[in-house]
Amino acid sequence: MKKIATLVLVSVLGGTITLGAYKAFLEKEQTITQIEQVKQPAFQTVNYKTSNTNLGSIESIDFTTAAEKTVNAVVHVKNETSASQQLTMRDLFMRREQKRSQVGTGSGVIISPDGYIITNNHVIADSDKLTVTLNDNRTLKATIVGTDPKTDIALLKVESDEVLPYTTFGDSDTAKIGEWVLAVGNPFNLTSTVTAGIISAKSRDLSGDSRQSFIQTDAAVNPGNSGGALVNTNGELIGINTAITSQTGSYIGYSFAVPSNIAKKVIQDIMEFGNVQNGILGVQGGSLNSAYAEKLGIGETEGFYIDEVLEDTGADLAGLKSGDIIKKLDNIDINKFSDLSGFINTKRPNDIISVQYLRNGVQKQTQVTLLKNNTYTLLHVGIIKNAKSKDLKKYDVKNGVKITQLIGGYAENFAREGIKNGDIITTINGIKVSSVEEVQNIVKNRDFNQPLSVVLVNSLGKTFRYGLR
Repeated sequence: MKKIATLVLVSVLGGTITLGAYKAFLEKEQTITQIEQVKQPAFQTVNYKTSNTNLGSIESIDFTTAAEKTVNAVVHVKNETSASQQLTMRDLFMRREQKRSQVGTGSGVIISPDGYIITNNHVIADSDKLTVTLNDNRTLKATIVGTDPKTDIALLKVESDEVLPYTTFGDSDTAKIGEWVLAVGNPFNLTSTVTAGIISAKSRDLSGDSRQSFIQTDAAVNPGNSGGALVNTNGELIGINTAITSQTGSYIGYSFAVPSNIAKKVIQDIMEFGNVQNGILGVQGGSLNSAYAEKLGIGETEGFYIDEVLEDTGADLAGLKSGDIIKKLDNIDINKFSDLSGFINTKRPNDIISVQYLRNGVQKQTQVTLLKNNTYTLLHVGIIKNAKSKDLKKYDVKNGVKITQLIGGYAENFAREGIKNGDIITTINGIKVSSVEEVQNIVKNRDFNQPLSVVLVNSLGKTFRYGLR
């Protein structure tokens, strides 16, 4: 996969951007390992069961019903932005800024009769004005309800005097490789266009670090399809079309969609909480293969091998240990890291999941409560977390946050001076800190050019002060 990734360029499908008129918009070419996590959806206007979507021979498959249920739920999204132009000497003298209008287009899917629409975040990013055009050619003003750049999902809202056609979500976990799917969107500013293909792969990671879990299909999608629907033959939404692999910027064989279970969870969080609620399992490790298994001296070549269980997480409290091999989560097979991360991305803090794992060759099962992530990566320092009262007492300090892993450019300097994992940061930029949230606020509100002033205390009680740039 890594060899392929170095040869194949990824083009986000987002729409066209022009000055005064539309033209095909293509994002800057990048290698597959740089793409953000995203998935493709499926849409329908009537609730159908997802079972028995394998309809036998190709002669017996009828796509017309799924297409009819989907095209009216897919909309054309127009994003108008103002971009700065290069300033002339006269502009500088007059202290004025030249702006030019740009237009980007993509697709979206209506998911409720009262006008909620799901699309890609990159389709609506930096917008000054958003409009959507329905399949009956009506144009409505849209507002952004919320976004999640991590999954590239956004939720819009339009107001209409009429009940709108909408799609219902299917279960992307039950979608199978080889299953027929339809992609519906607005490529090249055309009206709703339907293409067919099969699911080529699941839990596809394009980032190289297992952050993503795409559905891969060979249904043709092109620039303008971003945010459109990926549906099964029952017309159920199973993904949101997001990206393609391409050396030209246009479709050459494969497309990728955010699974509907991830997209559904994101928009439900946005509607209920105003932001995305992420639960963590609390393990670090990697996917097994022949080489890794031989290095570890084990016979398993599939699953997620736990190198480390993070302190005070759900996995820690449930008794998982380094060396355990996770095989299933809630009866979903876990063969690689992207299987695990894709499943966890559909869950929230306090959700309880069943974990099947191997320990010394013996199959075991436990229940794990996912917890909210209480760690934060502090620039130049490393990963920090809230300190317990016993940690503060050990270091004889009244406040602070705990370093769990030294990483970054200053890690070697810290180590040489006797600072190590477990030591305490008491002050940042002159402000005493007692929680990760306080650290995040200080970093967020500081001047970007301001150095980061940090006070640390090590296990010997020695205090260190650093100005980090």
